Amino acid sequence: MIDEILEYNKTFVASKGYEKYVTDKYPDKKLAVLSCMDTRLTELLPAALGLRNGDAKIIKNAGGLIISAFDSVVRSLVVAIYELGVEEIMVVAHSGCGACHMSYAHFHDSMIARGVTDQTLDTIRKCGIDLDFWLEGFKDTPESVRKTVDTIRTHPLVPGDVVVRGFIIDSETGALEEIF
Repeated sequence: MIDEILEYNKTFVASKGYEKYVTDKYPDKKLAVLSCMDTRLTELLPAALGLRNGDAKIIKNAGGLIISAFDSVVRSLVVAIYELGVEEIMVVAHSGCGACHMSYAHFHDSMIARGVTDQTLDTIRKCGIDLDFWLEGFKDTPESVRKTVDTIRTHPLVPGDVVVRGFIIDSETGALEEIF
């Protein structure tokens, strides 16, 4: 698949397909969006939000979650605020998320089947990584959004004037529901 993508890319560049996407690093709408990496949202999310290339910083991960106060999501948001001028943050979870009810126990057998040994997993634990916590999803989508919004709002490096709001997007229709 990657080789096919590389071939396509050569044609894309040669035909100057990139020209309609040219913008700079600063988000025109001074907005950052934290969302899930779900493939259903690849085009639906920006379309449903009316975002075009260059409008917002979109940060995606499994579940649209913040795992800890100093993880890569928070780092990206802090950079977006102080370096790129972001003034508003939308946390956008979605219906039917695979991270809902996700757990380390769910992944363990698959990891073993694909060659990760129990010894490797034990070594990771001995290094202080709590795999149960690290691979934990959530049970309640609205509560997950509330928790993520609260983590951002109360973070010591996020200024109080940054607007942070949470939503759930319908994975089929794109309809947004605000979570308070």
